[in-house]
Amino acid sequence: MHAITFSEHGGPEVLEWTKVPDPTPGPGEVIIDVAATAVNRGDLLQREGHYPPPAGASEILGLECSGTISSVGAAISLDHIGEKVVGLLSGGGYAQKVAVPIGQIMSIPTGLSLLEAAALPEAACTAWSNLDMTANLSDGEWLLVHGGGSGVGTMAIQIGRALGARVAVTAGSQEKLDTCARLGADVLINYHEQDFVEAIRDATGGRGANVILDNMGGAYLDRNINALARDGRLLIIGLQGGRTAELDISRLLRKNLSVHATTLRGRPVSEKAAICLQVERNVWPWIHSGNVRPVIDRVLPMRDAAYAHSLIADGAAIGKVVLSA
Repeated sequence: MHAITFSEHGGPEVLEWTKVPDPTPGPGEVIIDVAATAVNRGDLLQREGHYPPPAGASEILGLECSGTISSVGAAISLDHIGEKVVGLLSGGGYAQKVAVPIGQIMSIPTGLSLLEAAALPEAACTAWSNLDMTANLSDGEWLLVHGGGSGVGTMAIQIGRALGARVAVTAGSQEKLDTCARLGADVLINYHEQDFVEAIRDATGGRGANVILDNMGGAYLDRNINALARDGRLLIIGLQGGRTAELDISRLLRKNLSVHATTLRGRPVSEKAAICLQVERNVWPWIHSGNVRPVIDRVLPMRDAAYAHSLIADGAAIGKVVLSA
């Protein structure tokens, strides 16, 4: 098969469309003939040498895909062959075939094409596992989403609204803020021009956000603590602003705050399977009804992965960039 590979760490230019051996399914795995994958920040970090795959995972980039099951491993029914599915991956999506544990595949939501569905697994599983399974975001609470124009951000806005929350977002351009508004965001904060702490306090009558979904890490830690309401929950899912910061723990105690740092890729297979099951049960019906949709900036051929990485690195894309096999 063909796949996107790289022989050294570096910029997008190191990515190549080359021939590699076909994967074989292990026990409890299926092989998906990939129709499409989507680009995630983790792919860029892995290409740069900062985010190695978990032990035993494919070295090929790609954390999600859509496609058709073409073969199965031991203990998996042959009835699955021919099913059109999406997969949450630990790696391997930038290829024509990928091996996936059976618990990490989900059906294609009604009304979506294979190309559209490829934009779902990573964003939907990240947003749902954090907002519902970790933070227990509730009806009437305020959610602040940093990076509202990203793939995860656009999905988190919609899932937050579906859970009954009011949503504030930060983004770096009016075009991204306009997209967030169309998805249901109530408060739009341009981080180049506004202080998000003041903006969320103004919107909530001085209380602050109940839940913050943060992709920045160290650079935003202090201000995120300031922006939280009493009993607030901070969910750190990225380190775009650095991995270290100093924290005065007494400030957490005074407001009874909690800080959670989560990732999908490194979780045990059983945990990822549980997340996929919940997402299919709870998020897919919202997609069926049209209340939640993947936001796709553009679809490119997989061999153009280098250009796709440049778009994500430059912050030029709104939502997901999909790579068609």
